[in-house]
Amino acid sequence: MSSLWRTTSRAARLVARRGLWGVQPRRLIIDTSYSAHFMDFQGASIASSMKKLVVTELSPRFREAVSARTVSVPTPGDAELLVRNRFVGINASDINYSAGRYDPSMKPPFDAGFEGIGEVVGLGLSASSRYTVGDAVAYFSSGAFAEYTVVPVKESVPVPSVKPEFLTLLVSGATAYIALKRLGDLAKDETVLVTAAAGGTGQFAVQFAKRAGCHVIGTCSSDQKAAFLKSIGCDRPINYTKEDVAKTLREEYPKGLDVVYESVGGSVLELAVNSLANKGRLIVIGFISGYQSASGVPPFRGGTLPVKLLQKSASVRGFFLPHFLSDYREALSSMMQMFARGELVCEVDCGEMSQEGRFVGLESVFRAVDYMYAGKNLGKVVVEVTPPAGRNSKL
Repeated sequence: MSSLWRTTSRAARLVARRGLWGVQPRRLIIDTSYSAHFMDFQGASIASSMKKLVVTELSPRFREAVSARTVSVPTPGDAELLVRNRFVGINASDINYSAGRYDPSMKPPFDAGFEGIGEVVGLGLSASSRYTVGDAVAYFSSGAFAEYTVVPVKESVPVPSVKPEFLTLLVSGATAYIALKRLGDLAKDETVLVTAAAGGTGQFAVQFAKRAGCHVIGTCSSDQKAAFLKSIGCDRPINYTKEDVAKTLREEYPKGLDVVYESVGGSVLELAVNSLANKGRLIVIGFISGYQSASGVPPFRGGTLPVKLLQKSASVRGFFLPHFLSDYREALSSMMQMFARGELVCEVDCGEMSQEGRFVGLESVFRAVDYMYAGKNLGKVVVEVTPPAGRNSKL
């Protein structure tokens, strides 16, 4: 897990460069005579310092765990890109990361953020065989909550343009695509329940289940979200602030649910287990209702779980995206093609409807995390870190 979230260490990059060049003195990128091409293309202005968010204290309370720091803009190594971040994605797991739950061996300080999209403004020599300055690139790698991020080429994804919609696919879309494909075993006319269906990953689970020919139910917290779910193909949105979900499922789906895509945990997970049909599959992709607690896990009464699964020949399957990286490239390629053909909705929430307005600037990451945990978002929560080229920037 740690290898996924951490960038390559400075020492390792130094060893790699020495092995490639057979040179003992450390070199920043390549001969300085070429540096204008790799780091200052057509007069592009790269600041000498930048802001980034750093986990300085282990805590599930993001504002307590994370601090903004001003540091020097890093220099990319041979097989790395320097990306000027335009947009970064907010994930429920950001606070699991700040609490040190993924890798207990990691000690503060360490960089925060998992995914970003922006322009290449600098790159190493071997990286230039695939990219050039000005290319649009997205990535799923650590250290995204920064104005600039060094990204290994192997963890980068070329994209047609710097649109936040592409950012929604990196974690949220890929989770839904791979989880349902590998663990859902979806068949036409099956009944699928998606919890938190109008959220970042729920929106994709609804669409992929519908593409498989299933009848899709989605839970949400407002009429606006229910209307959105209808618009992307959800057959039966359930606004749980107005309807009793358990009663609705009992009355309208007496044969039970064939597949549940579940991300809430606690009582919602218990309901999902109780609502499974014979041979039903419950996919656990998270349990956000417990992430802000000290343990990170919501209460779950699972004492009779073995009996319930046995009686229905049902199963509970866990999904953690880093365990399925062999499926990642195919998933992204397929989703980008669907999006290009107009067959996939990638709903982005940049906070336009929030009380303080749109999420702009690195400091608004804190506000965006609070906004998502308050359940206010419709779609994937995204922060605009820097303006596009030609707007307060030479890039």
